[in-house]
Amino acid sequence: MIEHQQNNPLHGLNLETMLTELVKFYDYKVLYAALKLECFNLNPNMAGCIKFLKKTEWARERVEAFYLYRFKRMPKGTQQQMALKPRERGYADGIVPRKPEKLTVELVEEMRAKAEANYKAMKKSGARPRFGKDKPRAQDGYTQNRGTKRPPASQDPKNPWGK
Repeated sequence: MIEHQQNNPLHGLNLETMLTELVKFYDYKVLYAALKLECFNLNPNMAGCIKFLKKTEWARERVEAFYLYRFKRMPKGTQQQMALKPRERGYADGIVPRKPEKLTVELVEEMRAKAEANYKAMKKSGARPRFGKDKPRAQDGYTQNRGTKRPPASQDPKNPWGK
Protein backbone atom coordinates (compact mmCIF):
# COMPACT_ATOMS: atom_id res chain seq x y z
CA MET A 1 0.00 0.00 0.00
CA ILE A 2 2.86 2.39 0.76
CA GLU A 3 4.28 1.80 -2.72
CA HIS A 4 0.98 2.88 -4.29
CA GLN A 5 0.89 6.09 -2.22
CA GLN A 6 4.48 7.23 -2.79
CA ASN A 7 3.52 9.27 -5.85
CA ASN A 8 0.47 10.99 -4.35
CA PRO A 9 1.00 14.56 -3.10
CA LEU A 10 -1.77 14.02 -0.52
CA HIS A 11 -0.03 11.08 1.13
CA GLY A 12 0.99 12.06 4.66
CA LEU A 13 -0.51 15.54 4.30
CA ASN A 14 -3.04 16.38 6.99
CA LEU A 15 -6.09 18.53 6.37
CA GLU A 16 -4.86 21.47 8.43
CA THR A 17 -1.58 21.76 6.50
CA MET A 18 -3.36 21.49 3.16
CA LEU A 19 -5.95 24.12 4.12
CA THR A 20 -3.26 26.45 5.48
CA GLU A 21 -1.39 26.29 2.16
CA LEU A 22 -4.55 26.93 0.17
CA VAL A 23 -5.68 29.88 2.32
CA LYS A 24 -2.20 31.40 2.35
CA PHE A 25 -1.96 31.28 -1.45
CA TYR A 26 -5.59 31.92 -2.53
CA ASP A 27 -7.50 33.49 0.41
CA TYR A 28 -11.00 32.51 1.55
CA LYS A 29 -12.80 34.55 -1.14
CA VAL A 30 -11.12 32.75 -4.02
CA LEU A 31 -11.64 29.36 -2.36
CA TYR A 32 -15.34 30.14 -1.95
CA ALA A 33 -15.64 31.27 -5.58
CA ALA A 34 -13.89 28.12 -6.83
CA LEU A 35 -15.38 25.50 -4.50
CA LYS A 36 -18.73 27.02 -3.44
CA LEU A 37 -18.39 25.74 0.13
CA GLU A 38 -20.05 27.98 2.72
CA CYS A 39 -17.32 27.32 5.29
CA PHE A 40 -15.14 29.65 3.18
CA ASN A 41 -17.85 32.31 2.98
CA LEU A 42 -19.71 32.57 6.31
CA ASN A 43 -17.32 33.60 9.10
CA PRO A 44 -14.28 31.93 7.51
CA ASN A 45 -11.67 30.73 9.98
CA MET A 46 -9.28 27.82 10.02
CA ALA A 47 -10.88 25.97 12.95
CA GLY A 48 -14.40 26.18 11.48
CA CYS A 49 -13.28 25.05 8.03
CA ILE A 50 -11.32 22.11 9.41
CA LYS A 51 -14.25 21.04 11.60
CA PHE A 52 -16.64 21.17 8.62
CA LEU A 53 -14.29 19.34 6.27
CA LYS A 54 -13.56 16.59 8.80
CA LYS A 55 -17.28 15.92 9.21
CA THR A 56 -18.25 16.24 5.55
CA GLU A 57 -16.54 13.70 3.31
CA TRP A 58 -17.82 15.04 -0.04
CA ALA A 59 -16.57 18.55 0.78
CA ARG A 60 -13.18 17.23 1.90
CA GLU A 61 -12.85 15.29 -1.37
CA ARG A 62 -13.72 18.44 -3.32
CA VAL A 63 -11.01 20.41 -1.49
CA GLU A 64 -8.49 17.59 -2.00
CA ALA A 65 -9.25 17.45 -5.72
CA PHE A 66 -8.86 21.24 -5.93
CA TYR A 67 -5.53 20.93 -4.11
CA LEU A 68 -4.31 18.27 -6.55
CA TYR A 69 -5.46 19.77 -9.83
CA ARG A 70 -5.38 23.55 -9.26
CA PHE A 71 -2.81 24.05 -6.52
CA LYS A 72 -0.33 21.25 -7.33
CA ARG A 73 -1.45 21.07 -11.00
CA MET A 74 -1.13 17.33 -11.25
CA PRO A 75 -2.30 15.68 -14.50
CA LYS A 76 -5.80 14.23 -14.61
CA GLY A 77 -5.89 10.47 -14.32
CA THR A 78 -7.62 7.76 -16.26
CA GLN A 79 -11.30 7.04 -15.82
CA GLN A 80 -10.49 4.30 -13.28
CA GLN A 81 -8.28 6.67 -11.27
CA MET A 82 -10.89 9.43 -11.31
CA ALA A 83 -13.40 6.99 -9.84
CA LEU A 84 -11.15 6.72 -6.76
CA LYS A 85 -11.06 9.26 -3.95
CA PRO A 86 -8.26 11.86 -4.31
CA ARG A 87 -6.20 10.34 -1.48
CA GLU A 88 -6.30 6.91 -3.13
CA ARG A 89 -5.02 8.06 -6.54
CA GLY A 90 -1.44 7.51 -7.56
CA TYR A 91 0.78 8.97 -10.26
CA ALA A 92 3.55 7.52 -12.40
CA ASP A 93 7.15 7.88 -11.34
CA GLY A 94 8.71 11.16 -12.37
CA ILE A 95 5.53 13.25 -12.24
CA VAL A 96 6.11 16.09 -9.83
CA PRO A 97 3.80 18.90 -8.70
CA ARG A 98 4.10 22.23 -10.51
CA LYS A 99 3.64 25.80 -9.33
CA PRO A 100 0.08 26.69 -8.24
CA GLU A 101 -2.35 28.14 -10.74
CA LYS A 102 -3.03 31.83 -10.17
CA LEU A 103 -6.74 32.39 -9.54
CA THR A 104 -8.89 35.39 -8.72
CA VAL A 105 -12.60 35.61 -8.03
CA GLU A 106 -13.13 37.22 -11.45
CA LEU A 107 -11.14 34.52 -13.23
CA VAL A 108 -13.08 31.75 -11.48
CA GLU A 109 -16.40 33.35 -12.45
CA GLU A 110 -15.17 33.77 -16.04
CA MET A 111 -14.15 30.09 -16.21
CA ARG A 112 -17.51 29.02 -14.74
CA ALA A 113 -19.42 31.17 -17.29
CA LYS A 114 -17.37 29.72 -20.15
CA ALA A 115 -18.05 26.16 -18.97
CA GLU A 116 -21.77 26.92 -18.70
CA ALA A 117 -21.82 28.40 -22.22
CA ASN A 118 -20.04 25.31 -23.58
CA TYR A 119 -22.55 23.07 -21.82
CA LYS A 120 -25.51 25.01 -23.24
CA ALA A 121 -24.00 24.90 -26.73
CA MET A 122 -23.51 21.15 -26.42
CA LYS A 123 -27.12 20.68 -25.28
CA LYS A 124 -28.41 22.91 -28.09
CA SER A 125 -26.51 21.00 -30.76
CA GLY A 126 -27.77 17.69 -29.41
CA ALA A 127 -24.25 16.35 -28.95
CA ARG A 128 -23.64 14.05 -26.04
CA PRO A 129 -20.38 14.01 -24.12
CA ARG A 130 -18.31 10.89 -24.61
CA PHE A 131 -16.30 9.34 -21.83
CA GLY A 132 -13.42 6.94 -22.22
CA LYS A 133 -12.97 5.45 -25.68
CA ASP A 134 -16.18 6.65 -27.36
CA LYS A 135 -18.35 4.97 -24.76
CA PRO A 136 -21.54 6.77 -23.84
CA ARG A 137 -21.99 7.66 -20.20
CA ALA A 138 -24.13 5.32 -18.15
CA GLN A 139 -27.60 6.73 -17.70
CA ASP A 140 -29.77 6.62 -14.65
CA GLY A 141 -33.00 4.63 -14.60
CA TYR A 142 -35.20 7.63 -15.30
CA THR A 143 -33.29 8.64 -18.43
CA GLN A 144 -33.16 5.08 -19.74
CA ASN A 145 -36.89 4.49 -19.30
CA ARG A 146 -38.08 7.90 -20.49
CA GLY A 147 -38.71 6.80 -24.08
CA THR A 148 -40.32 3.43 -23.37
CA LYS A 149 -44.07 2.97 -23.61
CA ARG A 150 -45.73 1.65 -20.49
CA PRO A 151 -49.17 0.12 -20.36
CA PRO A 152 -51.81 2.31 -18.74
CA ALA A 153 -52.47 1.76 -15.06
CA SER A 154 -55.24 -0.63 -14.18
CA GLN A 155 -58.50 0.94 -13.08
CA ASP A 156 -59.54 -2.22 -11.23
CA PRO A 157 -59.12 -1.64 -7.43
CA LYS A 158 -58.65 -5.40 -6.85
CA ASN A 159 -55.71 -5.43 -9.26
CA PRO A 160 -53.54 -2.35 -8.52
CA TRP A 161 -50.52 -3.67 -10.45
CA GLY A 162 -52.38 -4.06 -13.73
CA LYS A 163 -51.65 -7.78 -14.13
